[in-house]
Amino acid sequence: MKKIITLTINNQSHEIAVEPNITLADMLRYELALTGTKKGCDTGDCGACTVIMDGDVVNSCLVLAIQTNGSVIETIEGLSTDKGLHPLQDAFVEKGAIQCGFCTPGVIMSAKNLLDKNPNPSEQEIREGISGNLCRCTGYQKIFEAIESQRS
Repeated sequence: MKKIITLTINNQSHEIAVEPNITLADMLRYELALTGTKKGCDTGDCGACTVIMDGDVVNSCLVLAIQTNGSVIETIEGLSTDKGLHPLQDAFVEKGAIQCGFCTPGVIMSAKNLLDKNPNPSEQEIREGISGNLCRCTGYQKIFEAIESQRS
């Protein structure tokens, strides 16, 4: 039986009826067409589905949509504006931190959350901040350089 939840996603209010067993990742992708959130492992290991929920990063494949009632969610789609990409997204492009792109939305959301909480993280803090995100293409150095370039 579906339950109606209300939440804010990328600064827009939503009221949506969800099944009790649907995940946040599936709701974002299949109910709201926010396909930037990727589904990789479905077990919380890869970080491709990372979003920011109430100010903290979460693996959206591990959160039931029903648990998000009243929450504020940020996805990769919410970062760019009509003026262009978010500075962190620009940095990923400029530093060559994107290859296949599958992990990129989750990594960027983890990096954004880190920089929102700590605008000048150390090298170790950056590495820890993205430690929940796996990338098979870049070797992480370019990703690290992109994030490091956004420190204040």
